[in-house]
Amino acid sequence: MIDKAEARRSRHARLRKRVAGTAQRPRLCVRRSLHHIYATLVDDARGHTVAAASTREGSLRTDLRSKTSTDAAKAVGASIGAKAKAAGISQVVFDRGGYKYHGRVRALADAAREAGLEF
Repeated sequence: MIDKAEARRSRHARLRKRVAGTAQRPRLCVRRSLHHIYATLVDDARGHTVAAASTREGSLRTDLRSKTSTDAAKAVGASIGAKAKAAGISQVVFDRGGYKYHGRVRALADAAREAGLEF
């Protein structure tokens, strides 16, 4: 029997066959845990992280009441959008990491779009 984590890894592997980031259009990778949410911009051609944001950052951690809410995901999405703009990136490829596109993942994506990222 397949557990939930293994099923998510399988979905993510299937997704990664088609999704790859470049220097001009990096991959916006979302990682979700029970206590935090992480967003990373990755240039897969070079294997480098361009920018990253999470609820574990000091600037976001002090402003949030809960690090597991959709409000926290919105804050991380806005933060990654601002960091991408500072790095000169306006277009990304969205990698939902095998998670369903709802709740915290969707809130992060919507906030990143509002911050100026196109995907």
